[in-house]
Amino acid sequence: VQLQASGGGLVQAGGSLRLSCAVSGTISTPNVMSWYRQTPGEQREAVAQMVNGGSVSYGDSVQGRLIFSRDVAKNTLYLQMNSLKPEDTAVYYCVVNDLRMLKNYWGQGTLVTVSS
Repeated sequence: VQLQASGGGLVQAGGSLRLSCAVSGTISTPNVMSWYRQTPGEQREAVAQMVNGGSVSYGDSVQGRLIFSRDVAKNTLYLQMNSLKPEDTAVYYCVVNDLRMLKNYWGQGTLVTVSS
């Protein structure tokens, strides 16, 4: 399984971005698909998680501003990011935890920079 994240960039505070994560390969069920972010010197933070392609949960710091979705036909994950704040600046990673195969897959990360 390979993950290819894209869509990061520079945006002004209050703006929006949509991140994409193209997934190649077969993922078993059960699984958890996630978006994480990391800033220099900080631990990686899970911002959104989708369990078995269904229920989605969000981190407290992004609740109400992010939407995690999946296009099954395109085998692509999306993270719609709205009302962006400077503190959202980070490298964002898409992650797949294949719970049957006990494997974790990480994309290469895409940088989001929010200017004030």
